[in-house]
This record gives sequence, structure tokens and C-alpha cells, in this order.
Amino acid sequence: MSFVKIWIHLVFATKNREPWLKKEFRYDLFKHIAENCLEKEIFLQAINGYADHLHCLISLGKDQNIAKISQLIKGESSFWINKNNLVSEKFSWQDDYFAVSVSESQVDIVINYIKNQENHHLKKSFQEEVDEFMIKYGWQANK
Repeated sequence: MSFVKIWIHLVFATKNREPWLKKEFRYDLFKHIAENCLEKEIFLQAINGYADHLHCLISLGKDQNIAKISQLIKGESSFWINKNNLVSEKFSWQDDYFAVSVSESQVDIVINYIKNQENHHLKKSFQEEVDEFMIKYGWQANK
């Protein structure tokens, strides 16, 4: 019997980082994504975000990869937002995403970080958060 437990902190932004994820429907979106993940056998441990981006903590299954899971979550949630006319223009996510592995010992810390996104972004912009991730994980965004 195969056993795989690979934790991934996945972050993606709205197209052009537009602040489309309004508080009025943001939590309905998170609930919808969680239900969709359950249907698609994506193990989503935590989800939250702010006006222009979303964080997920996912455990990959043995036949899953980050690109496919990201595509499934982003594609279906874009469809749902547009179908329900939740934004004034056509909604989409940016093509890029940020994904890093999370050790088992850090799972609770990452869950708390994800749960506290709203308070976190009252003090710090998404760009500041991205800049911190770039330094911490040693990568550069495409220009």
C-alpha cells in the first residue's frame, strides 16, 4: 500500500493582483474551493487569503502534482466566480503560483499563518509578503 504525505504551501494571486476577492464573498469562495477539492480528492488542510491572493495548505496524493492541483483549483474557482457574477469584469487568476514544501513539524505554524491572513494583511501588503518569500526561499519573480 502506497503512503505519500507531502505538504505544500500553495499561493496564487488574482490576475494583475486586482483586489477582486471582496470580503462579501471571499469565505463563500473558500468554502466552495474546499468542497471542490473534496470532490476531486485533493486534500486541502487550510485555505484563506485576502483581496488579491489565496493561500492553501495541501497534502499531495500519490498520483497528484502541484501543477495539476493548481490548475484544478484555479480553473474551477474562476468558473464559479464568473458563473455567479461575483466581480464586475471577467475574473481570472494569474498563471504563476508559489509553492513550497512544508515539513510535518511546521504544519501547525503554516495553518495558523494561513488562518490569520486578514489580520496579517492589515499590516503588510501582498507585495511585501511576496518580497519576504523571495528572500526566505531564494527565488526571483519574472519581470
